Amino acid sequence: MNEKKKGGGALLGAAFLMATSAIGPGFLTQTATFTGQYQASFGFVILTSIILSAIAQLNIWRVLCTTGLRGQDVANKLLPGLGYFVSFMIVLGGLVFNIGNVGGGALGLNTLLGVPTKAGYVIAGALAIIIFLLKNAKAAMDTLTKVLGGVMIVVIFVMIIVVKPPVGDALKNTFIPSAGVNNLVPAILTLLGGTVGGYITFSGAHRLIDAGITGAENLKEINKSSVMGIGIASIVRVFLFLAILGVVVKGVALDSSNPAADAFRQGAGELGYRFAGLVLLCAALTSIIGAAYTSVSFLKTFHKSIADHENQVIMGFIAVSTLIMLILGNPALLLVLAGAFNGLILPVTLGICLIASQKKTIMGEHYRHPMVLLVLGAVVVVLSAYLGLTTFVKNLGGLLG
Repeated sequence: MNEKKKGGGALLGAAFLMATSAIGPGFLTQTATFTGQYQASFGFVILTSIILSAIAQLNIWRVLCTTGLRGQDVANKLLPGLGYFVSFMIVLGGLVFNIGNVGGGALGLNTLLGVPTKAGYVIAGALAIIIFLLKNAKAAMDTLTKVLGGVMIVVIFVMIIVVKPPVGDALKNTFIPSAGVNNLVPAILTLLGGTVGGYITFSGAHRLIDAGITGAENLKEINKSSVMGIGIASIVRVFLFLAILGVVVKGVALDSSNPAADAFRQGAGELGYRFAGLVLLCAALTSIIGAAYTSVSFLKTFHKSIADHENQVIMGFIAVSTLIMLILGNPALLLVLAGAFNGLILPVTLGICLIASQKKTIMGEHYRHPMVLLVLGAVVVVLSAYLGLTTFVKNLGGLLG
């Protein structure tokens, strides 16, 4: 009974870890910006990105959790040395994005409580580190992501009630966007890269592997956890879109420096602004934890000492992210480079998993990967490769002048 309860906790914890990792400060900013730009038509972008990210998640979770191998180990089995390359990409991207998450935490603390920015960096990093000081850090991580994820959902739902968005118009435009599908493609690709790029696709699957929920016999539970994670992330995405839509349809122009918080302020006054700070802080903390935990999980199979001192390495990862943010203040160049770099990771990692799903030497003699997932996964690889290459070229061109 105890084991069953523990396993159930890990399943829900993995779902929330994946969902809250996908809903970081960057996602809040993107959603507010694009909703201001496309209004009700952004519902189509939300729907499309949910479908595409669900395809990526279902493919990756099945392959990793069936084999019990983490992403880097699957890659190394497919081609010796490939796992080291994948790990380098994910850890580098995770570190730089974690610097941005620490910045998002400071912004949340400033918005919520008026905490000075530099002090906010230290507090945000310290709060995340405390989790990994606890004896049962993974259980604490599961609990925290559930609680903070729940807080985000409740607070954003309250905002929806206050601002009264045009739900009917949003529903219509979700399926027949008045802005035109072609005009929405850049937003779809941007949101896809920001919600399933880099470490995010692996966070929940690696958590289930750590909990020992692996093998074909557990596929039902693995799929349930994956679908729960997709569902939780989808609820937050839809709620946030509706909350901001209720403000921008009134002709309000959002402050580009902090569009999500400005939408909440203009929709519900000072209390709404504080609510935005709470949502931003919750999103930042869960993303800091998710990025650090998942990035280190890509390193621990390479050396026994990393696995033996996993929590300490995770705390070091967070401390380094915080220190860099504290020194640089606004690592704009790093974040631009990381954004371009991260966009290249999803097609590589998803492609590896799709190829591995067809290898009996990796999956076992009796495993059969669903053909519909394989075909749809290949479509996402092509779309995300297009996103990665165009983003990389665009950002590189901008940096060079």
